[in-house]
Amino acid sequence: MSATTLAALAKTEPWRKYICRACGLIYDEAEGDPDSGLAPGTRFEEIPDDWSCPLCGVTKADFEPWEDKPLQRIAASAPVAYGRRGAAGVVIVGGGCAGWQMARALREHDADMPITMVAACSGDVYDKPMLSVALQKGMKMEAMVREQANDATARLNVRLLPHTHAISVTRDASALRTTRGTLRYGHLILAHGATPRAVAGMPAALCWRINDLQAYARFRACIGDVRVDAPQRILIAGAGLVGCELANDLALAGYHVLLLDQHALPLQAAAGPVEAQALLDAWRALPLQFFGGMRIAQVLAEGNDRQVVTEDGRIFDVDHVVSATGLQTPGRLAQSAGLVWDEGIAVHADTLRTSVDNIHALGDCISINGETHRYIEPIARQAAVIAATIVGASAEPYVSRRPPVRVKTGSRSFTIPPPH
Repeated sequence: MSATTLAALAKTEPWRKYICRACGLIYDEAEGDPDSGLAPGTRFEEIPDDWSCPLCGVTKADFEPWEDKPLQRIAASAPVAYGRRGAAGVVIVGGGCAGWQMARALREHDADMPITMVAACSGDVYDKPMLSVALQKGMKMEAMVREQANDATARLNVRLLPHTHAISVTRDASALRTTRGTLRYGHLILAHGATPRAVAGMPAALCWRINDLQAYARFRACIGDVRVDAPQRILIAGAGLVGCELANDLALAGYHVLLLDQHALPLQAAAGPVEAQALLDAWRALPLQFFGGMRIAQVLAEGNDRQVVTEDGRIFDVDHVVSATGLQTPGRLAQSAGLVWDEGIAVHADTLRTSVDNIHALGDCISINGETHRYIEPIARQAAVIAATIVGASAEPYVSRRPPVRVKTGSRSFTIPPPH
């Protein structure tokens, strides 16, 4: 659609924007979504009902009209000074998607409740799913930050402690010990996520573990731009969702990628053999090789290069090794607080309260009935339930369900439906 046609349509009816309730993605009618076949100028009503959010995979029904005003009005009504003097308030551990969703949900109820966020990172707001598709979208690192931390804290009236680690919880005193001192809290919310799973034989010093924007930025800086005469060789261990998306993204950019997994097919644990084989067929035109049925025995340093040895004796000489072997929930804070643990921080299914009354948890770090659900879609719903509980507002009980998963492998994107 030409710029002239777009301008004519906009004069007839202004372009509207819609926000994904699950992950916060904004659909702009003027821009469309070319990656999923929606040309610029596609009105929301014209989108097929089975269209999926490019980030989290939920359907069109999970979008709602969006204006960039409600939270600004809330922030404007808040006092310039931070919070209520002397009040312990809410302390959120984690400066990622779950932490910011939690702060937003609380602000929708109370404009001046004291909120402190403890973030091991910078606290900049970004879309984590973009880490595995940024190259195919041509995104520069500076474009990946959706909102600077300082702007987000001002908008939501939050006190942020960036690059600060939470060390332990003293639940009887309602105190959180951090690397920048001890914080008192009325309510503690654990939103610190999960960390890459450690694998024997794959030392962290020799393997990239990409689970946040800072790690991804270091990786991108190290691999640099693709050299046509001598493209770098990157081995990715683990052909799950993240491993497949990252392998696809790097291969599309021109890097030579080796993808290893213990299963015979990529995405074998999540997708069926038909989709897995179709993905392999789509990769044939790329500098991407998949090796199934292999386990890594050890990774060795050979100067600046890496040597990967498998249990069956195969040897791969590469420039970089990326570990994409899954996540695990760090247990230090939960253990110090005496929280019930069940493959993660165990929370009540309907309220997301832990075994301690004034401690809640959400996102990748929790488990419900022994199961983790590390998806973006539930986070906004989880935050809404916790916020309502804390302020004493009425709320529908949280319902745990696995959402559809959008596999963002640009060579062949598809959606994995939830189990029946």
